[in-house]
Amino acid sequence: MAITNSAMLALSLSFLLLCHGSLAQLGQGQETSPWQGQSRFRGQQECRFERLDAVQPTRRLQSEAGVTEFFDQFNEQFQCAGVSIRRRIIEPSGLLMPSYSNAPRLVYIAQGRGITATIFPGCPETFQSFQQQYELQREEGGSQRQLFKDEHQKVHRFREGDIIALPAGVVNWCYNDGDTPVIAVTVFDTSNSANQLDPHRREFLLAGSYQSRRGQQAYEGQSREWQFEEHTGANILSGFSPDWLAEAFGVNREVARKLQSQDDRRGEIVRVRHGLQFLRPSVREEQHEQYSEEREERRKGGQCNGLEEMYCALKTRENINDPTRADVYTPQGGRITTLNSQKFPILNLIQMSAERGVLHRNAFHAPHWNINAHSIMYVTGGRGRVQIVNNQGRTVFDGELHRGQVLVIPQNYAVLKRAQSEGFEWISFKTNNNAMVNQIVGKASALRGMPVDVLMNAYRISREEALRLKFNRGDQMTVFTPRSQERPFNLALP
Repeated sequence: MAITNSAMLALSLSFLLLCHGSLAQLGQGQETSPWQGQSRFRGQQECRFERLDAVQPTRRLQSEAGVTEFFDQFNEQFQCAGVSIRRRIIEPSGLLMPSYSNAPRLVYIAQGRGITATIFPGCPETFQSFQQQYELQREEGGSQRQLFKDEHQKVHRFREGDIIALPAGVVNWCYNDGDTPVIAVTVFDTSNSANQLDPHRREFLLAGSYQSRRGQQAYEGQSREWQFEEHTGANILSGFSPDWLAEAFGVNREVARKLQSQDDRRGEIVRVRHGLQFLRPSVREEQHEQYSEEREERRKGGQCNGLEEMYCALKTRENINDPTRADVYTPQGGRITTLNSQKFPILNLIQMSAERGVLHRNAFHAPHWNINAHSIMYVTGGRGRVQIVNNQGRTVFDGELHRGQVLVIPQNYAVLKRAQSEGFEWISFKTNNNAMVNQIVGKASALRGMPVDVLMNAYRISREEALRLKFNRGDQMTVFTPRSQERPFNLALP
């Protein structure tokens, strides 16, 4: 297909915009100080986190091949943090309809595996069945008809523990080709400057429709009544004139009406009866591609040379469960793994980051605060006790959390976590692409960085007590073992 001069000019302008940071989200990720958050939608003076609560889903939408569960986006905690949360369960052979959102989002795969694709605008369809787009086939009677060959943008395999980053306004679809349900937890950053619509999550379907069903749901062995809101709606094509659609797509009116899904009651997750067929490389080729992507990202060091390198080739998924990638590891205590834009460059676009925590029996996540971000913690396993303290020294949350619950930890509020007997695991979504944490105690902490005399006078303690306060945890950082498992500490007084 020939490319006009005007198209080439538009593409060249796209190169310049992307590489010089004129694209709003990219500019923020590269020019903003790491000590600052991106521009937020709401004024922070409107929010008062005087009491925090653990939250569970309050609404669900039933589809043919899955369920979407929503945490109340009008909850004051979520509104003040500028986020919206949902959990989606996709059954085997379930296809999540293509859609886009008004806000950037991070998706954590809590269970299962499958195939996904993010359709970036203006990027080439590099997966092609043949070199030619179509060929001519002669039918009986001498007439000819076009046989189109498929081509599409890259598809990627995801697995448990993956973080998938989705920019605002970019289309995404997903398919469960495994034998277990896929459970995906999504946090939308509705206060991100990429969202100029309103402070609420809005999702736009390209196909299918929404539908809800009332009833009871067994949740972790206990029957509980779900609260529902009637939620109906169709995809964005349903609002157009069928005649205009037919002309725009070059199809007949019957096909145009099918695009509008007027009589489709399957919901937003549909069942593929005979498996989904599409172009994809072999497992060996996928592994080689992933290795090449990681090597190229390290080589480029975040620099870009054009649309193909900076935008179309962005890696959209990264695994945060792999223990070998932990940033902090204590054998008897557990591990903490962070995923920020320096490790995962697309987070410069999303302006979010993530943290994975795994604590063993009775271990502590050391007291700390988030410097430049709110933290939205979703519990993935076990049980843990969490305490959060505000600027007035008041405890705004002190309770036990279990799997499936969400807790907002406001920026700068101090937090302390301790695992119960079965351990404690969570994933935290943070509203900054390079979220920073300040530890209160332990190696590289606030107290460790102060002179002993400052501690003595600040807390009215002896020199020996101040030294123990600073050094009792030795080289432990972030993850603390229970005192019963600590090695004896010999303190030599000066």
